[in-house]
Amino acid sequence: MKKWSLLALLMAMMLVIAACGSDESEDTTDGGESGSDAKTYKVGIDTTYPPFEFEVDGEYTGIDIDLITAIAENQGFEIEFSPMDFGGIIPALQADQLDIAIAGMSITDERKAVVDFSDPYFDAGLSLVVAEDNNEITSLDDLEGKTVAVKSGTTGAQFARDNEAEYGYTVAQFEDSPSMFQEVSNGNAAVLLEDYPVIAYAIAESGLSLKTVGDRLTGDQYGIAVLKGQNAEVLEQINTGLQELRDSGKYDEILAKYIAE
Repeated sequence: MKKWSLLALLMAMMLVIAACGSDESEDTTDGGESGSDAKTYKVGIDTTYPPFEFEVDGEYTGIDIDLITAIAENQGFEIEFSPMDFGGIIPALQADQLDIAIAGMSITDERKAVVDFSDPYFDAGLSLVVAEDNNEITSLDDLEGKTVAVKSGTTGAQFARDNEAEYGYTVAQFEDSPSMFQEVSNGNAAVLLEDYPVIAYAIAESGLSLKTVGDRLTGDQYGIAVLKGQNAEVLEQINTGLQELRDSGKYDEILAKYIAE
């Protein structure tokens, strides 16, 4: 009887050990926040902003799309894109409809009162843009009595409003970039204000009858935003992922895909 009791005890211990080993194996396979356990964040984008964000055959593409996707993969979280007009992105963050915003958004003191920005990920800057055959406008000093087209909610729009009285022009606002480009192409506006990489890409890829003139008006930097005081954890992940992409060379690969040196 003692021999059978000892044998039964040993068998029971082996079953317990095997069960524990099986649980550990399953935990290792799942791996932290990967798979179904990964957090999903809603990301606000503006798909009328190539080369940073645009749509091709129903798929979102561009520098911002590739960058936030690579950061998410690097840091082990999931993302869900929410396209909208640029001017609605920060209000959507405030309304808790978005967790993250990446939309060629310049880091400004005004915006920093509402959102927390990541480390800068792109050096931009505003350019004056005129019709290809316009040789009269080369600087802000040439804009008196003219109409300046801008995109609502952008730093270009803010710059135009801030300098309207000094240079004597009228501001016309549009909800998307194509409408703004068309306004200058058809002569309804004399000039538009746009970030230089955006307009350079648009002119090259779309054959717009436009050209940039003069020096860049600002030295803006783009950042990825979350609502101020919220999502500190994901903001830290974004900065860590961004740095790792820079270190690995992946960041340069993404830029080179859309912007030729």
